[in-house]
Amino acid sequence: MKFLKFVILSILFLGINNLKAQTNRPLPPKGFDEVRSDIIHGKIDSISYESKTVGTTRKAMVYLPPNYGPSSTYPVLYLLHGIGGDEMAWLRNGKSQEILDNLYAENKLAPMIVVMPNGRAMKDDRAVGDVFDSIKVQAFTTFEKDLLNDLIPHIEKTYPVLKDRQHRAIAGLSMGGGQSLNFGLGNLEHFAWIGGFSSAPNTKVPEELLPNPETAREQINLLWISCGLDDRLMNFSNRTHMYMLEHKVPHIFYVEEGGHNFNVWKNDLYLFSQLIFN
Repeated sequence: MKFLKFVILSILFLGINNLKAQTNRPLPPKGFDEVRSDIIHGKIDSISYESKTVGTTRKAMVYLPPNYGPSSTYPVLYLLHGIGGDEMAWLRNGKSQEILDNLYAENKLAPMIVVMPNGRAMKDDRAVGDVFDSIKVQAFTTFEKDLLNDLIPHIEKTYPVLKDRQHRAIAGLSMGGGQSLNFGLGNLEHFAWIGGFSSAPNTKVPEELLPNPETAREQINLLWISCGLDDRLMNFSNRTHMYMLEHKVPHIFYVEEGGHNFNVWKNDLYLFSQLIFN
């Protein structure tokens, strides 16, 4: 069977108040998100791509691993931000480059390219003004088409990447966590590795999210659902977990100390990234 096919970390409880933080997985070591001068670093590309979905040129950031070379081929992780972020959010606030660089230095990651797009698919996609405006919220839904029809084809033309679902992952935080669950589980022909970190209310109800759990059992390599113990949005992660548990869909449900912030999401990236493409 596929890697992690039988791994299910579950929390059984009657209500949110009975939750206790899981400690099955060790927390990242001190300094896991700090710049180290004694290691080889990855490279960051800033790219532009034509979006037929939006009708404009859009931006994304791309992390290339240490020792990256065009003679090799790589799997791709699409890493999504939250409602108030943009393509720089993971680099600026999530320390994604530092986390990945340090993991590579410890030989804990499979070589991969990480794409950090702007998940707000509209012409004026900056995180300014009222980020909760209905038009801006709708743009996060529109991003599904932009991702599948515009960004992924651009990445596959620009970089030496593997183009099948087994070598494509999607994960994100908060609004991006909801997107990752919605887009990943809704397009299993495109994604085999899926992670929702503190997923927001944009997450579809489970019956819409995964209407055919029997089929999904054989398609998903990894479904990761995580949330901070003090996060007010825990119920969205929990209801997804409970549905997967009821329908025997293998997944990891990881609950950790903390709230709705990057201290939690940095931990999630550290843990999730080590599980994919193995």
